[in-house]
Amino acid sequence: MKILVINPNTTASMTDHIGKAALSAASPGTDITAVNPVHGPRSIEGYFDEAMSLAGLLETIHRNPDCDAVVIACFDDTGLDAARCLTDKPVIGIGEAAYHFASMISNKFSVVTTLARSVPALEHNLARYGLIARCARVRSSEVAVLELEQPGSNARQKISAEIGLAVAEDNAEAIVLGCAGMAGLAADLAAEHGLPVLDGVTCAVKLAEAMAGLGMRTSRLGGYAPPPAEKLKHIFPAG
Repeated sequence: MKILVINPNTTASMTDHIGKAALSAASPGTDITAVNPVHGPRSIEGYFDEAMSLAGLLETIHRNPDCDAVVIACFDDTGLDAARCLTDKPVIGIGEAAYHFASMISNKFSVVTTLARSVPALEHNLARYGLIARCARVRSSEVAVLELEQPGSNARQKISAEIGLAVAEDNAEAIVLGCAGMAGLAADLAAEHGLPVLDGVTCAVKLAEAMAGLGMRTSRLGGYAPPPAEKLKHIFPAG
């Protein structure tokens, strides 16, 4: 099985980090290819960055057709609907995957994300997925995405502190880490706080394996109908 894991921003070190997290969750025999676009924002923090990352994300999917499933490794689930139009392979957003996993192991969960500007997009997605009632709160740790890549930063401490507040103030029974750059922190934070802490990258990989293993394909009716082939040739010229 081949799973394409796409970091929609252009920070290669974060892509490497995401790839390692994805590989740690993959079953034996699952091939993980972690990639990022060449052009686009260095980090995705809000609606503008999302919009600017879409062209690179979709082109990356178009240029990698030989996969069994796609994981979009941005917690905003950037370009998820458009990606599902581009391929009928299962396309999993790490936000949607983590929310569904959390809803099945807790009554209420809180999300700890990066900057406050990301909160509205995550709340919008929770409402769209029908899970807003299961989420106690979306919290900002005020950690910039690229700060997660900086050696010696206090990003982990800020995230941990926000988890503590979620438990004390939200009565959260589980925590969802709201950024792909937080991949790899879940196990230690779960042990520290004594509750489940979910990383969307690993959740999405396991869900992608399950869907691809069952032979599932995205419906081509209604909103996920593919664009005409001639339009794709114009948008994504050969090369």
